Amino acid sequence: MANQRQRRYIMALDQGTTSSRGILFDGRGNVAGLGQQEFKQSYPQPGWVEQDAMEILYSQYLAMGTAAKKAAAKGSEIAAIGITNQRETVVAWDNQTGKPVYPAIVWQCRRTADRCEKLRQQGKEDLISLKTGLLADPYFSGTKLAWILDEVPAARQLLEAGRLRCGTIDTWLIWNLTGGAVYATDYSNASRTMLFNIDELKWDEELCGLLGIPLSVLPEVRPSAGDFGAVASGIRGIEDMAGIPICSAIGDQQGALFGQGCFQAGQVKNTYGTGCFLLMNTGKSRIRSANRLLSTIAWGLEGEVEYALEGSVFNAGSAIKWLRDELRIINTAAECDQLAAECPDNEGVYFVPAFTGLGAPYWDTAARGVLCGLTRGSGRRQIARAVLESIAYQVKDLLDAMTADSGIAQTSLNVDGGAAVSNVLMQFQADLLNIPVDRPETVETTALGAAALAGLACGFWQTKEDVRRLRRTDRIFTPGMTGQERQRLHEQWQKAVKKAIGG
Repeated sequence: MANQRQRRYIMALDQGTTSSRGILFDGRGNVAGLGQQEFKQSYPQPGWVEQDAMEILYSQYLAMGTAAKKAAAKGSEIAAIGITNQRETVVAWDNQTGKPVYPAIVWQCRRTADRCEKLRQQGKEDLISLKTGLLADPYFSGTKLAWILDEVPAARQLLEAGRLRCGTIDTWLIWNLTGGAVYATDYSNASRTMLFNIDELKWDEELCGLLGIPLSVLPEVRPSAGDFGAVASGIRGIEDMAGIPICSAIGDQQGALFGQGCFQAGQVKNTYGTGCFLLMNTGKSRIRSANRLLSTIAWGLEGEVEYALEGSVFNAGSAIKWLRDELRIINTAAECDQLAAECPDNEGVYFVPAFTGLGAPYWDTAARGVLCGLTRGSGRRQIARAVLESIAYQVKDLLDAMTADSGIAQTSLNVDGGAAVSNVLMQFQADLLNIPVDRPETVETTALGAAALAGLACGFWQTKEDVRRLRRTDRIFTPGMTGQERQRLHEQWQKAVKKAIGG
């Protein structure tokens, strides 16, 4: 292995909901090389969402190789690898063949809604919330895994033979990258399973028993920065990376919180991706929400665990993809922004993207999408604007709930994610929240967070302050809307939400 001075990069694996990316960061946090590979989504029944776990894996290998090629980087120049991933998505596989027993069940999938409703009827949600900080909702991994064990005969057979392995996407990647040598997850991903006690920092025997999941099939839980093994030799497409240590794993939203430099209690970021995820660092104290937000582990670092308060929007960027792929009224995501910019306002058109129910603070699994306020003059521009505005409205609902829970009034919002490139959306968000919105030069803060954790673990960067300096502001959007207009728009939005939940 090359000495420290020759190690010029950290490789971040950003395994997202719709694509896998490999990103090489240099010592200043700049992107030196990026590879991205989309993969297929499957919707076998209404409300079901699946992915091919092998396709996810191969797309990640391809993205890693592409990133290195674009940077003309040798494996010996990469100090470490950090992993960040779509959370709550689960894979079950045979530890002898390495083959999945069923497609990956995606975090958006609602197939276990009935089981979650049964848990609520049994009065178990308070227990789940007390131990995990989560709610009894199909969003989380636990009931997905229980479904596989109950409904997939091969899974039960492998379990009885002692060959079944189960995990979130970080665990799947680590196990494969290390040639099966490491079977582990980190605190942040474990905290999203509905099976992990976030106070005692261990898999909870009572909750696992409630869902019929043996503790024996669950991976070891480790700090977010540390030893996750090393890349095995002979992996096609990344042969040159054999031996590179894997030094971090973190859920994508916690990764973005870290990459945004939100290291102090009270600091907030919002990621505009397939969904929207608003997180507040609450430090070493866990806040129990009175507004149906989630308490979660932010990260484990330097022997300590920090917590976060989180609100989730299930459909954000996915609504823009819906315009492109299903309605076909745009050809690219950028076109949505262009159309919306042609409208000075929404002209009374509101869209609630409840394709897979509504997340916080509503948590209504039965809610469905609504497009309302249409007139004969409504067209592509108005619908495009309504879609962008729907994202900002959902974020406002979350931030209002978070402020009520924490007692901390925000003075600014750090943003990132693919949809954060939309100037129309960012300006409307600032107007709606009545606070500045700070967009960084590098919107790849999810990947930067994983890279930063890996860099701290291997000595590439020395301190959190070194990491904080990696974030540089691109543009600050300042509010310019009157309070009366803000209130009027939000009231109309709330009426549209009531239609989505059948009110």
